Amino acid sequence: MAETLQVYTDWADSYDADVGDRGYVTPTRIADAVLPWVTPAVTVLDYGCGTGLSGRALARAGLGPLHGTDITPAMVEVARQKKIYDRLWVGEPGTPPCAPGEYPVIIATGVVSLGAAPPDCFDLLLDALAPGGVLALSFNDPTLQDGRYDARLTARADDLEILFREHGPHLQESQMGADVLVLRRR
Repeated sequence: MAETLQVYTDWADSYDADVGDRGYVTPTRIADAVLPWVTPAVTVLDYGCGTGLSGRALARAGLGPLHGTDITPAMVEVARQKKIYDRLWVGEPGTPPCAPGEYPVIIATGVVSLGAAPPDCFDLLLDALAPGGVLALSFNDPTLQDGRYDARLTARADDLEILFREHGPHLQESQMGADVLVLRRR
């Protein structure tokens, strides 16, 4: 975890430009996918908000108020400068982002994936979601190939309903794709 934290700390200042230049479209895909399933005025937790790219896409879609958390203080500081979050904080790795059932909508763009958060992070998010709440996340191609993340999703099948799942572009320049998923907690 320390290595991952250092990578994102070092990357904070150039992250937006780097992934933007590579055609990072997952934040917009997730915002578009979740919109039919949520009320626009509902509070949304952007888990692993990083520099705020997903928050910006959510705000453009008319969602919010937005709360954001990330484990990388440098990324949170970049997000804070964008002034898109009503509440923003630095979280602790492996700990729940909030009280159980606190949020009606949680977004985790590119977070529950290889190189970021482990598969059991999915459990933290589902448990933080209010009953009947919506969780939207993405699994990029390497994460899908790994199999452990989909296995975690399958293990929690009794706790959720898959509302939407679609494979599409993630980083267009490298021709990497991702599944975007929208889930409802039972």
